[in-house]
Amino acid sequence: MKKILFTAFTFCILITVNAQQLTTPQPSPTQTIKQNFGLSSIELSYSRPGIKGRKVFGDLVPFGNVWRTGANSATTLTFAEEVMIGDKKIPAGKYGLLSIPNKDNWTLIVTKQLDVTSPAAYKQESDVVRVAAKTMQLNDKVENFTMQFGNLKANSCDLQLMWDNTAVVLPIKTDVETKVMGQIDNLMNKDNRPYFNAAMYYLDNGKDLNQAVTWFDKAIEQNPKGFFIYHQKANALAKLGKKDEAKKTATRSIELAKEAKNDDYVRLNEKLLADLK
Repeated sequence: MKKILFTAFTFCILITVNAQQLTTPQPSPTQTIKQNFGLSSIELSYSRPGIKGRKVFGDLVPFGNVWRTGANSATTLTFAEEVMIGDKKIPAGKYGLLSIPNKDNWTLIVTKQLDVTSPAAYKQESDVVRVAAKTMQLNDKVENFTMQFGNLKANSCDLQLMWDNTAVVLPIKTDVETKVMGQIDNLMNKDNRPYFNAAMYYLDNGKDLNQAVTWFDKAIEQNPKGFFIYHQKANALAKLGKKDEAKKTATRSIELAKEAKNDDYVRLNEKLLADLK
């Protein structure tokens, strides 16, 4: 009797172990997309159910009900920086993405909830923003629910949702201009302002050479022994047609280059002086 029980017990264990080792494809595969946007990125995580011969909108996905906007787990969006959706500024962070599909238009919802997988779990008071989106008819049927970032620009992009013959778009914006100008203001108010690099950019790219000379002077204040700075200032003055000033600056560069025992810059300045005769 004991032998029979032991054999049965062992058989059950083997069945359990084998079942635990069985791996099958997800019916609605999960996809995670990380898109560089603005000065950082957006990450989207969602599942992709298939049509599989079914009627989708108005049946599988009922009209007028909250939908998780995918399958399996809740759909989420993670913003690495503040963005604008609709008329709302949304701080950096992780949010849920829900929708209420209808025949001619959808309501797209960004929510603080990260666990909504059924209409019963949805709490409207957790909404961050709601956006109305008109439906668009696709010529080609999309078998698996698909979301992607399109129409990418420096300060805007579209989150495009497509399934069956229906598509909707969620526009997303970010204030790149303010952030970039903020960086410039911040850098230019520090002791190590990038005067030399800014001046070189202007010199090499045919921009305002007078501004470049001003920045070279500021760079010289930061590094009075910078023979290479004097040389580039001389090049800028030469391009401005200020030969006498260019010669004086190149001569000073030679003096400093000799002190630093840098023969390359001595030769570069001597060549520049020869060209200015």
